[in-house]
Amino acid sequence: MLEDTAAEPERRYFALLRGQTPAARLRKAVSLSRAVRQLALAGLRDRYPDSGDAELRVRLAVILYGRPVAERIFRDVPVDAR
Repeated sequence: MLEDTAAEPERRYFALLRGQTPAARLRKAVSLSRAVRQLALAGLRDRYPDSGDAELRVRLAVILYGRPVAERIFRDVPVDAR
């Protein structure tokens, strides 16, 4: 399944996942999702150091949900947001 992982470590990983409760798996998924958002936002701050929080939120929405959705949610979407 995982292209960059050998078979045995992958088997152990999925066995550990199956051993967790649904609530524990959900907590892990939420934690990983938050981490991805934080990393994306940090990257945007590096690329656009003069942008305020509002613009960075718009740019993050474009990354996460695509331009069409961001344009429906936000009034002004930067032309170069992708």
